[in-house]
Amino acid sequence: MAMQGRASFGRSDNAVWHPRPEHLKRSRLAAAMKRWGYTSLEEFHRVTVEQPDWFWPAAAEELGVTFQGTRSAVRDESRGHAFPRWFTGQTFNAVWSCLERHAKDEHLANREAVLYEGDLGQRRALTFSQLQKEVDTFAGALKAVRVGKGDCVTIFMPPIPEAAVALLGCAKIGAILVPAFSGYGSDALAARLSASQSVLLVTVDSTTRRGKPVAMKQIADDAVAACPSVRNVFVIRASGEDAPMTPGRDRWWDTLPALAADTPADTAALDPNDPLFILYTSGTTGAPKGIVHSHAGLLLKAAIDFGYAFDIQEDDTIAWTADMGWMLGPLMIIGGLHFGAKVVLIEGLPDFPRPDRLWKIVERNRATFLGIAPTAARGLRAQLDGGSPTADLSTLRAFASTGEAWDVPTWNWVFEKVGGSRHPILNYCGGTEIGGGMISGYTIAPHAPASFCGPLPGMDVDVYGPDGKPTDDIGEIVVLNTWPGMAHSFWNDDARFLKTYWERWDKVWVHGDLASVDAQGFWHIHGRSDDTLKISGRRVGPAEIESALVGQPGVAEAAVIGAPDEMKGQVAVAFVLARPGATLDEVQLARGLATAVGKGMVPSRIHVVTNLPKTRNGKIMRRAIRARYLGEALGDMSSLDPLTPLECIPLRDQDPGKTP
Repeated sequence: MAMQGRASFGRSDNAVWHPRPEHLKRSRLAAAMKRWGYTSLEEFHRVTVEQPDWFWPAAAEELGVTFQGTRSAVRDESRGHAFPRWFTGQTFNAVWSCLERHAKDEHLANREAVLYEGDLGQRRALTFSQLQKEVDTFAGALKAVRVGKGDCVTIFMPPIPEAAVALLGCAKIGAILVPAFSGYGSDALAARLSASQSVLLVTVDSTTRRGKPVAMKQIADDAVAACPSVRNVFVIRASGEDAPMTPGRDRWWDTLPALAADTPADTAALDPNDPLFILYTSGTTGAPKGIVHSHAGLLLKAAIDFGYAFDIQEDDTIAWTADMGWMLGPLMIIGGLHFGAKVVLIEGLPDFPRPDRLWKIVERNRATFLGIAPTAARGLRAQLDGGSPTADLSTLRAFASTGEAWDVPTWNWVFEKVGGSRHPILNYCGGTEIGGGMISGYTIAPHAPASFCGPLPGMDVDVYGPDGKPTDDIGEIVVLNTWPGMAHSFWNDDARFLKTYWERWDKVWVHGDLASVDAQGFWHIHGRSDDTLKISGRRVGPAEIESALVGQPGVAEAAVIGAPDEMKGQVAVAFVLARPGATLDEVQLARGLATAVGKGMVPSRIHVVTNLPKTRNGKIMRRAIRARYLGEALGDMSSLDPLTPLECIPLRDQDPGKTP
């Protein structure tokens, strides 16, 4: 098949970071390209798209993703283009790749696999050997309470080692994991239990958030009361606090070995397309969407992204704040453990209980690979007033970032002040439905500020204008082929899946993010499509104005929304948060912004606020800000961090006037 998108990779003339000989020597991707006879990323990428029947099996073999049996087809589209099945005729189980082979390896068996850094500084770890034992016990306990292949099991817990146990234990017997965000209330949890018809829930007694107790078992009980499908609840003693237990239904985690003793569980040889987990998104409108990922698809996509773009290897320690209820949590466990790396699971925020918490986690665990979200980086930059951390970060070799657009000043701060201009920032854009990334940074390619090097292997990506054709302006990022890691559908809702991603243009996946490719070949993300502004006839992503605002003296963070206007159709409205000790003047900000981006881009009103509403994993909730400001229905707010209430956003009806 001919590639339709762009094999565009940024050129070195506008780059601030260039790979050095040690990066090329270490790189798994560079070695694979050499072995296969390709000398450039552009050439290699084109072949990965145009020869899928060669690339996906070749990549699986090269990356250690091993199937059993005889393959009848790499890709089977008998159910339609949007519903392909992969590696048909063979069998697979994610546990083979992520755990069992490592637990048998004398070199890896006694090395730490997953480590937990708690909200109050708690630390616990499991080696690969210990993880194998825990997974076998959990799988046996599931069988003992009559949970089997195809049954859904929900987990509601902090990112602790038992989260990895539950993920792999379910996978072992073919049960389907349903990860729920640890910050949900009972209604949001009940919605996911009911939608998936989960038969078992795994939770903890309690945890803390910013040091304050959160009674997760009580929240779980309230949710289960509305979900008769849940027959059993397993409870982990995470805090040691008392928790209500329902006789006959609830069991403490430490009693599972006795329960499993007479019910050993074999590792099931599954169809590669069997579901591994269902991850429910949390949108502002409509019911949450249950996104289905399969054993082979999710693992192979994780292996390609983590192995070829991030260059994760056995000697890596990955530190990345990620809840299991968001895609990054399961992806980090699957991608990291597949390569035998250590995964550091971080609960809470990067600046609590100490402002330097994140940097100390890197120092204490000798992390080599640090994930940091732009919002978190903005807050840490403000706390350090643009200075450098004092912790020992010498073990780092790369940063990674995903989830939202960077502003250039904060990206430069991480690159220069935190990383000493030595390490790449592997910007990574994809989503829950993608099973990983569409475009990314690479350790063997040049990097420009706040951008992406190019598309990931096997992904035929482009930017489309409103006419459904490639554009050099800001447009919709689209995928023009299918790939193993893509969502198989929404759980029990194929029609909604087709309407959400495939309906706009024929055989084109419309992801919902704004993007562009600049003259040097670097890719940029400008925010969600539904956050788009149209100012003076120009389509603008909020990140463009936000980046300029954060570059103004004293501004820590900024959020920009579009608001309807009788005269202009739409105007931009900005909300800014001051750095500690700084005083912001709206008029001065407007003047500085006019100098930076032009008068036509200056918001009609700039509000200085005490906080910006965010999800509990740190993303600014622009759609919720817009709804609050305009007095519209808020929709699903289950992911809002209560420490960043919407009430900090003024109502437009109470707006005293425009910024001069």
